Order: sequence, then C-alpha cells, then structure tokens
Amino acid sequence: MFARIREDIASVFERDPAARNTWEVLTCYPGLHAIWAHLISHWLWTHGLRWLARLNSNLARLITGIEIHPGARIGRRFFIDHGMGVVIGETAEIGDDVTLYQGVTLGGTSWNKGKRHPTLGNGVVVGAGAKVLGPFTVGDNARIGSNAVVVKEVPPGATAIGIPGRIVREQAPSEHVQNLAQRYGFDAYGLSKDMPDPVANAFSAMVEHIHKLDERVGQLCKAMHQLDARMPENGLPELDVPAEFGGEPDAPVAKGSEEHCEDGK
Repeated sequence: MFARIREDIASVFERDPAARNTWEVLTCYPGLHAIWAHLISHWLWTHGLRWLARLNSNLARLITGIEIHPGARIGRRFFIDHGMGVVIGETAEIGDDVTLYQGVTLGGTSWNKGKRHPTLGNGVVVGAGAKVLGPFTVGDNARIGSNAVVVKEVPPGATAIGIPGRIVREQAPSEHVQNLAQRYGFDAYGLSKDMPDPVANAFSAMVEHIHKLDERVGQLCKAMHQLDARMPENGLPELDVPAEFGGEPDAPVAKGSEEHCEDGK
C-alpha cells in the first residue's frame, strides 16, 4: 500500500512541474485523493460490499469532483491532473502510467450489461475535455487530443483529435524527441500538421530534422576517421543546455563543431 502511495507521489513530480514538495502533493492534489479512495472502493466492490463501495466513491466525488466507479480497474502510477469533472465508468480498464486531464470522460454508448467502457493501454495521455466512449481499446502510448470525442479503437502510439476522433499520427514521436520534450517542458501531444499552431509544428519539425542531421554527421565522422585516424571519430560536441532552458545549473555553453574538429586534429 505504502509503496503504491510513494509511486503515485513520484508520478506527480514527473508529470506536473507545479508540484513543489511532498506535503503539498499529499494535501492539495485531488487526483491522488480520488485514486486512493478508489483503491478502497474497488476492494469493497470486489469483496461483495457494493453499497459501501458506491457510498465511498460518492463521498470521494463530493470532495474531489472526480467520479470513479468502484468497478473500474486502474493500473499503477495513474495520474489525474487538475481532475475536476473526470468520469470513469464501471467497466473501464486503465493501464500503468496513464495521464488524464480535467473534464475527461471514459464512458459507454450502450445501456446493455457487460463491457461498455474503454480500455486504456499503458502510457496513454488523454487531454482536457476529451470523451472516450465505447468498449474499445486505446493502444499503449496513444494520445487523445483535448476536447476530442473518440468512439473507435486507437492504435498503439497514435494520436487522435477532433469530433469525431480521427487519427492524425500513426506512430509515437521518437525517443529522442520525447526526451527533448521532457527536458524543455514542451509536449504538443494533441497537435497535427493541419492544426493552426505554426510555432509548435515548426518546433517539432526542426527537432526531428536536427536529430536526423546529427545522425548523418556522426556517420560521416566515423567514415572519415576510418580513412584517416587523425580525424575525430565524433565531430559533434555534447549539447549543454543553459539552466533557464531546462539544463543543469551553471552549464557551460557548447563550443561549435568546427572548434571540436580542430581540437581533434
């Protein structure tokens, strides 16, 4: 139990830059309170104490503004950011490391018994106000844009936006781009090339292009080193990002690649 609480607190620090200390997270994050209350409700539900389970979940809803049915199955390190207005239905299933923002609904489209709510894979991110409706699967690491209404399956790693939800990116960003996004605090998960945010689209395109150029330069340097051992095997310096842009404090400014190559001669 305590190990899971520690995991949940750590997930807040990883995904919310506004979190300052553990006491603040424990006392001021209703998303965590709702999840911990659900652990109790789900235990009561699975042990046949269903009225008590519903009562506990309703009390948690009054306090947090988040409604999670006791029958829903939730994985580890689940994070609800802001949280007000989130609704999670009875047969919903949520994997590990999933993030939901405010106003999200994991709902059904049928009054029939049985499975009628969505299943979210590991690492899924659902933007603010999005509605995921129906008994289908949202694949691992998929992303749902803000205010989207998704009524059909989303492949792993894909991004879905709009009403009704449509797939705008079949594959997740590369690991290099994800690391940069985390370092800079910028993650335009709900954007596509046809959306009117030229700055975000240009930034994403430049990062991808620079990454490809770095790989090509590295290949050329290795080939030149094989021809002439006096040439450096790696002609690119490490990128040291100043602290105000997410790097380490007092990080030195990187020298240009030309100086680096000259030092290697």
